[in-house]
Amino acid sequence: MLIFDADDTLWENNVIFERVIDEFLEWMTHPGLDRAGVRAVLDAIEAANAPKLGYGSKVFLHSLGECVAQLRGRAATAEESARIAGWAAAFAGDRVELIPGVAETLAELARRHDLLLLTKGDTEEQERKVAASGLTRHFRGVHIVAEKNIATYEQLKRAYDLVPDSTWMIGNSPKSDILPARSAGLNAVFIPHEHTWVLEHSELDPADDKVLRLPAFADLLHHF
Repeated sequence: MLIFDADDTLWENNVIFERVIDEFLEWMTHPGLDRAGVRAVLDAIEAANAPKLGYGSKVFLHSLGECVAQLRGRAATAEESARIAGWAAAFAGDRVELIPGVAETLAELARRHDLLLLTKGDTEEQERKVAASGLTRHFRGVHIVAEKNIATYEQLKRAYDLVPDSTWMIGNSPKSDILPARSAGLNAVFIPHEHTWVLEHSELDPADDKVLRLPAFADLLHHF
C-alpha cells in the first residue's frame, strides 16, 4: 500500500500562502521590526493557532488579523480587516496546479499498487482541492483529517489491515508525513518541496534506512 500526502506532494499549495505573506509583509510595516521580524511574529501566531484551530486558508487569514492586532496594539480596523479578507480570493477557485510528473506517475502506480490519499486541513477546502485535482480515481480511499499524528496512522493501519513492512507514506513534510508514519511502524518516502511550510519542518534521522529520499515525484516509478 502506498499512502500519499496531498498539499505540496501532489499539487502546489504553500506557494500560494507565501505569495500572500509577501504582500502582507510589504503592507504591514512596523517601526521596530523589519520584514523578518514581522514574519517571525506571524509564524509564532500560526504555530499557536494550528493546534487549536486547525489548518487551511481560513485559519491563516485569522492569523493575519491577529498579527495586525499584535503589531498595532489594537484590534484591526474595518479597512485593515477588509484588506485581509480580500486575500481569500487567492485560495478560491476550482483548479489546482499539479506538481510535474504527478498525473502520469500516479496513473502508473495505481496499476501496480493500492493507493490511499491522506491529507489534513479544513474538510471543505481539502475536498474542493481533491475534486479539482482529477486524481480521485486512482485512490482506494481518500482521508481528510484534522491532524496527521501517530494516532492517525495507527487508525489507518487498523482500517485497512495494513502490513507495516509493505506500506509506505509518501510526502514532503517531515513533521506530518514522515516522522509520525515511522513512529507508527510504516516506511516513508520523503520528497522535499522548496516551499514546504516552515511549521512542517523537522529533522530526519539520516541513519533511518526505512526512509527513502527522492528528489522528484516521478522517481517513485524506479522504486515501486
